[in-house]
Amino acid sequence: MRLNLLTIVPFVLCLLMSSLAYSQDEGYYYQLKIYHFKTAAQEAQIDQFLKDAYIPAMHRAGIPAVGAFKPVAQDTADQRIYVFIPVAKFEQLLTIDDVLAKDNQFQTAGAAYINAAYNNPPYTRIESIILKAFEKMLKPAVPNLTSPKRDRIYELRSYESATEKLSDNKIEMFNFAEVDIFTKLNFNAVFYGKVISGGTMPNLMYLTTFNNKADRDEHWKAFTPEYAPIRGLPQYQNNTSKNVTLFLYPTDYSDY
Repeated sequence: MRLNLLTIVPFVLCLLMSSLAYSQDEGYYYQLKIYHFKTAAQEAQIDQFLKDAYIPAMHRAGIPAVGAFKPVAQDTADQRIYVFIPVAKFEQLLTIDDVLAKDNQFQTAGAAYINAAYNNPPYTRIESIILKAFEKMLKPAVPNLTSPKRDRIYELRSYESATEKLSDNKIEMFNFAEVDIFTKLNFNAVFYGKVISGGTMPNLMYLTTFNNKADRDEHWKAFTPEYAPIRGLPQYQNNTSKNVTLFLYPTDYSDY
């Protein structure tokens, strides 16, 4: 059989484009790594490790931007640093520790943290939350803000639901309208994600960012009338059982 190139070339191109679209539509995965600590010495050691060793090593490993945030109001009994790690493929989360183990620069720059004594650890515990990007925003975004980092307000929200089905319904609500409203009003979202591993499932989490607290309050005032018609839709009732809101600010070494 003789092949007709005029027929087969467009067909092959169509297949390639479909394959590319499929890979692009898979969306990012996110790890939110939370360092719990108690003392100023521990905080300083974590800061040094993240700034001089961990984040530069992540850049070398092909992860161009990593976020590091602290609560505006720290709980003195359980202080925290939040590290946001976005990856294009889930496998990167599985292999990154092996990559870092072979990175001599990382091992040298992070030696004090890595080799800390059992009776003088740099943290009390590390918590890890894994998320899958929403369909409406498949990859993270660096916020377009103008204020000094220390003045910024990053709002990390977690919406818990009574069941998995209701959580999926809330995510559908975001994809249907809420993400568009946030985008329209310039909420400067870093990410929206479905939690696929964490301690308060089923839930979703997202991070919006503002120049300062007053800027944040003005944005939410504008959001209320835009959201009102969506909030009352019958198909989206009772899909959230708990909303946890945390105000953060980016460290001076954060990429976000």
